[in-house]
Amino acid sequence: MNKITKILTVVVTCLCIGYFSGMVTRESVEIWYPTLVKPSFNPPNWLFAPVWSMLYAMMGVAAGLVWHRIDTDRINVRKGLQFFAIQLVLNFLWSYLFFGLHNPLLALAELAVLWLMIFETYIVFRKVDKIAGMLLLPYLAWVTFAGILNAAICWLNR
Repeated sequence: MNKITKILTVVVTCLCIGYFSGMVTRESVEIWYPTLVKPSFNPPNWLFAPVWSMLYAMMGVAAGLVWHRIDTDRINVRKGLQFFAIQLVLNFLWSYLFFGLHNPLLALAELAVLWLMIFETYIVFRKVDKIAGMLLLPYLAWVTFAGILNAAICWLNR
């Protein structure tokens, strides 16, 4: 596969994960989530879909760039893509724990593991392709914000 095909393959995969995450959250966002006490810095609900779509696209481009380097740094590419796949599963799992199970505390604990896995992915991606590493930084920042928001929701709804 050429570089563009690899990038598009991973972008579509990431967007599909995002779509399925959205399916898990949809009902709870309308029924359960509005019943929670949220901090003043809670973004409006309409913001989440475009932000996540952009982040999933950037994640896909990053992974595609790394995948394209398989012939030049096989060990780090495989390691980075394994970390990437794990964090993608953890990303989906957070939605299920928070919105599917209505368990913000368990979701917060899982989010800590997700953050660490994203950071590890960033470290390895940066070794393989500097741009790929940089493309993960907004994702890491958003998940950091999500962790603060998740913790505040846990605190306010204890």
